[in-house]
Amino acid sequence: MDGSVIPRGGAAVGLLDELGAVEAGAVLCLRLVGGAADASVRQAFEAETGPYGGREAMSAIGSLCELCHLYGRRPLMRHHLTCKCLGGDEACIAQVVSAALAGDRDDAMLMATLLVRADLAPSLVSLAERAGVALSRLAATPVSAGRVH
Repeated sequence: MDGSVIPRGGAAVGLLDELGAVEAGAVLCLRLVGGAADASVRQAFEAETGPYGGREAMSAIGSLCELCHLYGRRPLMRHHLTCKCLGGDEACIAQVVSAALAGDRDDAMLMATLLVRADLAPSLVSLAERAGVALSRLAATPVSAGRVH
């Protein structure tokens, strides 16, 4: 160990390849919305996937990130766009999206409280569900099989 401290929520808890398409898409959008990706990469993703749900997913994840920024328990941590690791915060958001999409609202609410105050968890879950619907639409399109993921 080099003595550096990994920020809470940034520690690797798995690999991106271990996630399903919707969960991996949520992490990709999270990374694209964050400061780690440049604007041209974001614009290319939205241009290529927009008609299939990419724009809606980016909008929902962007709003989710804003909610976390304003009312989060601590800063939201993200890995670099090309990193194969899955950070703790990224895994939590991927699971909230997955649970919300599956209709497991209680589980989604519980996980959301790890990120924001309890009174804001319903808003975060609604955004996660919106992102999940868009990402599931995107995962079901031919464009997702080729160049996007």
